[in-house]
Amino acid sequence: MARTKVLIAVKTYPTLAAKYDELVCTAGFREDGSWVRIYPIPFRKLDYDKQYKKYDWVEIDLVRNDSDFRPESHRPYSIDHAFDIVGHIDTSNNWQLRKEIVLRNVYTNLELLIADAKDRSKKTSLAVFKPTRILDFICEPTDREWDKVKLDNLKAKAQQLNLFANSDNPFEVVRKLPYKFSFVFLDEKGYKSTLMIEDWETGQLFWNCLKQHEGNEQKACQDVRMKYFDDFARSKDLYFYLGTTRNFHFVAPNPFIIIGAFHPKKEDQLSLF
Repeated sequence: MARTKVLIAVKTYPTLAAKYDELVCTAGFREDGSWVRIYPIPFRKLDYDKQYKKYDWVEIDLVRNDSDFRPESHRPYSIDHAFDIVGHIDTSNNWQLRKEIVLRNVYTNLELLIADAKDRSKKTSLAVFKPTRILDFICEPTDREWDKVKLDNLKAKAQQLNLFANSDNPFEVVRKLPYKFSFVFLDEKGYKSTLMIEDWETGQLFWNCLKQHEGNEQKACQDVRMKYFDDFARSKDLYFYLGTTRNFHFVAPNPFIIIGAFHPKKEDQLSLF
């Protein structure tokens, strides 16, 4: 089996899956710029040297995920030997090497992207999208706890495994975010959309800000908004990584969510230096 080289660009915030495990959706680019989704991955259970970062080059044995009709979807052939980290692309020269991979195919018209998703000969489910104008960034309260049935089953499974493990640090499920974060934006045709962002970095930023503000959730949300709206949306050359949810791909009017952000400096900023 030939190894696939992938530039990791997306890591979503962990979720509890129907099979009672904590899973992360990872996506990235092959060397030719084509998308690949890698799911499922119990990321936080990987050995430390296998816990890839964004814009790491990894090599992995991939097979098509037969449970998912979306053409970009693959799964590791073996979780036990899933990833070898073989390189990293940094942000030098205003992200130039990243741009050469990431910006080969950029959508600016959301209606066209949705049409490509609904087209059963394409079933496009991952894309780079350039919003024309960012109108707002919203922080809304949501459920504060994981689904109790899934959580209880996951804990029972973990306890069963730990009976045979000599570990002083048993695995604990990631905290559920008590807020959901969304961008409101226009595309090139003036089409207005509100899409939720499920990037791991967004969730981690909230927890870091919450700790900094000693548990004040309002201030933590304000800081997240400041980063994404005042910094990324107003000061950077912002692109979205968009992905569909499998259950709603052919059902929802717009099946996409934001699964990551790409935000080099604006080119006109570089001339100032």
